[in-house]
Amino acid sequence: MSEDHMFYTEELPVSILYPDGKRVSGEAEIVSEHNLTVLINEKAAYRLVCTKDNLKELVAGRLKTDGIIESAEDIYRIYFCKYENEASVFLNKEIAWEETLRSDLTCCTGNRVYAEGKRAGLKKLPPKKVCPEWVFALTEEFGKGTKIHDRTAGVHVCMLAREGEILFVSEDIGRHNAVDKVVGYALLNGISLNECMIFTSGRVPVDMVEKVIAAGIPVLVSKSVPTAESVKMAGEYGLVLICRAWPDKCEIFAG
Repeated sequence: MSEDHMFYTEELPVSILYPDGKRVSGEAEIVSEHNLTVLINEKAAYRLVCTKDNLKELVAGRLKTDGIIESAEDIYRIYFCKYENEASVFLNKEIAWEETLRSDLTCCTGNRVYAEGKRAGLKKLPPKKVCPEWVFALTEEFGKGTKIHDRTAGVHVCMLAREGEILFVSEDIGRHNAVDKVVGYALLNGISLNECMIFTSGRVPVDMVEKVIAAGIPVLVSKSVPTAESVKMAGEYGLVLICRAWPDKCEIFAG
């Protein structure tokens, strides 16, 4: 295994079974889980189960999609300990916390929130015209050159794009984390989120739609399917929601 992948995957023994009953011993490269505790202004805020890749982007993106920050200017510093299992975030403002423990019920990685900040109400997104060429160009490129998915098929992939141009690609065992990583990348690199679209491999439940609206991104595209609640919420807040996006067709549920 190359050094680039030593923290993301692990080679484990596997027994391969064939229809004729034959079994062959071998090894499989399996994606690893990483536990990350996030402190905000010295107070425990999150325990994230994630892929150990683009962690700074993950933290910044989560702060944005949870409504804790508006922009990168709200962050004074993000510091990681030696083994990157704890991140200390210092903000340029005080946060009012509610002393409650909340679970992210639809997050497939079992993330936990120890202190939930007071979140401003979601704002309706401005209208956004989407050219079909942009969407179908992304369907052709989706998943190409993904360093973890190519080796394990065990992570979600998310692309950040602007007018059909791919700006950043993230991978994570959690589809919510993958979205947060591209949001964080945009924040930390001065990219206007209201000019972008997101293309994700994951299903689109209502909390995923809420996350994208909170980030101010007007277009969400997925290879997978939405829920009835997510379609209704997308329509209410002006989010363009395109699902079952493949090179030959896609389905527009809102926008």
